[in-house]
Amino acid sequence: MKHWIQAARLRTLPLSVSGIILGSFYAMSQSIFNWKIVLLALSTTLGLQVLSNFANDYGDGIKGTDNEDRIGPKRAIQSGVISPKAMKNAMILTAVLTMISAILLVYFSFKEDYLTYSLFFIMLGGLAIASAIRYTVGNTAYGYRGYGDLFVFVFFGLVSTMGIYFMFTKTFEDGHLLILPAIAIGFLSVGVLNLNNMRDEISDKKVGKNTIVVKIGGAKAKVYHYFLVGSAMLLVLIFAIASDFHFDQYLFLLAYIPLTKHLITVHKNNDSRALDPELKKLALSTFLLSVLLSLCLIYFLSDILVNNS
Repeated sequence: MKHWIQAARLRTLPLSVSGIILGSFYAMSQSIFNWKIVLLALSTTLGLQVLSNFANDYGDGIKGTDNEDRIGPKRAIQSGVISPKAMKNAMILTAVLTMISAILLVYFSFKEDYLTYSLFFIMLGGLAIASAIRYTVGNTAYGYRGYGDLFVFVFFGLVSTMGIYFMFTKTFEDGHLLILPAIAIGFLSVGVLNLNNMRDEISDKKVGKNTIVVKIGGAKAKVYHYFLVGSAMLLVLIFAIASDFHFDQYLFLLAYIPLTKHLITVHKNNDSRALDPELKKLALSTFLLSVLLSLCLIYFLSDILVNNS
């Protein structure tokens, strides 16, 4: 059990639900909420993240990408504590459970009233599961061609945040501003992947894993990282201003402290091995930002209720 927990990489889970939390509380700020939808969205997203982690362990393990040159924590297949067959079976089971959760999520969101929406989101769920597996598994794994960043941005940023909001409201009419923090969550999620790829640049290059970092080099990858994190911070601030936040609703700015410290650490870094702890810091900072921003949105709702009473 210990080895399976390690293979699931629990430190990545808070990051994966950041968009779900933000999109749900944005809907709540408009007096629309359903705990069944939230819980099923969380279970689906967590299942997708665990599946992605299992598939990454499996794909990199059988390809030999995870070897003695790898800087981060040893993977399950790499260290031999889980066999490739057992990991493959775990991937199948996780994929099935995640798809069941996704179907239930779609049902409780739309039921029989919105058939077109239901079909679209079921297909989207299937695509997300397939994409999580194909990141490193197979001869045409897109993670080996530099497209991992796009997958993370789309599914853990836009789809996660905007998708859950749409499941509540069935429209984007009053949610157009949500695109700003949705992009921000996507950028920060890509930032965590970029850190991982910066850390593994040398070993990835040796085995032909052509991530964006390998393609553009470590120096440019730093600039790319500054863009991702800096733009995310700016977008959330613009969202707050455009949403007419009160002065005391800017509590989310507290999350900018660890994010700024993180950027300074990356800027000063000259040893890729030292970047490993920053993955957890950036993931938790993203989670903190989503929680604080969500609390600010709920404060906005309570303020409206008080004024209306």
